[in-house]
Amino acid sequence: MRDVRDGQDMPADAPDPLYERLTAYAGRPAATAGTGKDPVNLPMIRHWCEAMGDTSPAYQGPDAVAPPTMLQAWTMGGLAGHSHGTGRSAAYDELLGLLDGAGYTSVVATDCEQEYLRPLRPGDLITFDAVIEAVSRRKTTRLGTGYFVTTRMDVRADGEPAGTHRFRILKYQPAQRNPAQPRTAKAKHEAPLRPRPVINRDNAGFWAGVAEHRLLIQRCTGCATLRFPWLPGCNACAGQEWDTVEASGEGTVFSHVVMHHPSFPAFDPSGEGGPYAVALIELAEGVRIVGNLVGVPYDKVRIGLPVRLEFLRTDPDLELPVFRASEGG
Repeated sequence: MRDVRDGQDMPADAPDPLYERLTAYAGRPAATAGTGKDPVNLPMIRHWCEAMGDTSPAYQGPDAVAPPTMLQAWTMGGLAGHSHGTGRSAAYDELLGLLDGAGYTSVVATDCEQEYLRPLRPGDLITFDAVIEAVSRRKTTRLGTGYFVTTRMDVRADGEPAGTHRFRILKYQPAQRNPAQPRTAKAKHEAPLRPRPVINRDNAGFWAGVAEHRLLIQRCTGCATLRFPWLPGCNACAGQEWDTVEASGEGTVFSHVVMHHPSFPAFDPSGEGGPYAVALIELAEGVRIVGNLVGVPYDKVRIGLPVRLEFLRTDPDLELPVFRASEGG
């Protein structure tokens, strides 16, 4: 999801007849009579936990529950979609079609919010309904001008309320660039900016450490398990108390990808937009972190390559941890 915040409202006196048409959809169904394709089940829970690195005993064994953040997973239709008569409503399709017809054809998911009412257990049958909760006034963001559309899904398990999932997208017209200015070329004094990290109460301590050139790893004070990225609770014992340890900065490349497209000059030291390598680094402490690699051509990166932590100031307002390939690695 992209962090475009809430954007800036257009001037109050700016005419916007489209907005009046869009608001007529608020309160109308976005999905009706939705049914989960599968009951809550242990294999899907296991795959989720393996992908997330979550080893909490609460999600294992005969009394297992599903991780709360899987709430939306049980409602998704997959590539084939939901069966006829369920899932997305005609009203929601009309709303998106109205925006498309007005030129707001691009879409990006911006954020979601979940509320959990009861644990989901293997065997629970999932049903859901969704409503178009709100459509914002026309806003201007870094991506372009458009409208935020918020839907609220109410999820039930065996007929009982289980949780709420709010999802917001931005339907927008991409910002126009100067056609006389090449996409990868900017004024010498204006370097392309990287997207800003989303800092919240759960990870603020990590970014405070970065500002001091320290890479901090959370450590559960109950079972001493290290965890990264930062989380509000321990995924081994579910403990809520924690402190931090500072990473030594030594690590190796566990896995990596080479980004060829789309061109993104801010991530490429040459400023030409790539290709560039993004690596999953296994730190000496045993946890893993995603970061950019420096000091090595993208086509020379290999699994097991030794790296060392550095801090790179990408612009006056942003400093990031990156990893430099060790000499002779």
